[in-house]
Amino acid sequence: MKAKFIAAALLTAVAVSLTGCATSGGGAARSSSATGDDSLAAVQKAGVLTIGTEGTYRPFSFHAGGSGDLTGYDVEVAQAVAGKLGVKATFEETQWDGIFAGLEAGRFDVIGNQVTINAERSAKYEFSKPYTVSTGVVVVPDGDTSITSFKSLAGKTTAQSLTSNWYTLAKDSGATVEGVEGWAQAVDLVKQGRVDATINDKLTWLDYKNDKGANGLKVAAETDEKSESAFAFKKGSTTLTDAVNTALDDLRADGTLATISKKYFGEDVSE
Repeated sequence: MKAKFIAAALLTAVAVSLTGCATSGGGAARSSSATGDDSLAAVQKAGVLTIGTEGTYRPFSFHAGGSGDLTGYDVEVAQAVAGKLGVKATFEETQWDGIFAGLEAGRFDVIGNQVTINAERSAKYEFSKPYTVSTGVVVVPDGDTSITSFKSLAGKTTAQSLTSNWYTLAKDSGATVEGVEGWAQAVDLVKQGRVDATINDKLTWLDYKNDKGANGLKVAAETDEKSESAFAFKKGSTTLTDAVNTALDDLRADGTLATISKKYFGEDVSE
């Protein structure tokens, strides 16, 4: 779950405004002169924000029809952010395994590819405010009343990819797990009544529901813990991170993030 040019005079004004008053997570404003960081100034001088993304990760970053234009939730959010910065969004398609190396090598200014914020990554990279928030959900047949929580999975059978964190959650909840290749196979087994449930990310469920409908299925339980995804930057790119945060605040306030969310997921997943 994108870009415009502006005149040079206005671009300069925006640069001064964003550099002087942008904040990150409510912190004090940081200017390039104070930090020696020219990440925002470099983007504005080039007139381009370059975003690293996979291009094969539906519905976040993919090619329409397999070979059409690059689109998706993350792509549209990145384009909207670039528009707020007064620059053009361009995308550098990169496999996930090499995406952080590409950021560190300067191939792009930011990663926009559902990067989950965690302690390990936060020690190495700057993160914007989240633009995607999600939970884990238990999906069951619509008529099922026996599963109402993760605890009630004890003694039930779930379908899970054996390498996913959802497999671990299912086992920890006391379920017997039938291994599958992914979501499509798992949800088919639930619909066929061959397993009692499957656990997955709520975004996966919403994308499926928005794209194919979810007749005969429902969400029976949801995790308390939430995962948050954000734009990732090289460490020290504070002025650019602050400017993107300001842009995200504006896009949240004017309803743009909610509109993009509903296009891809049927509801607002941006907060």
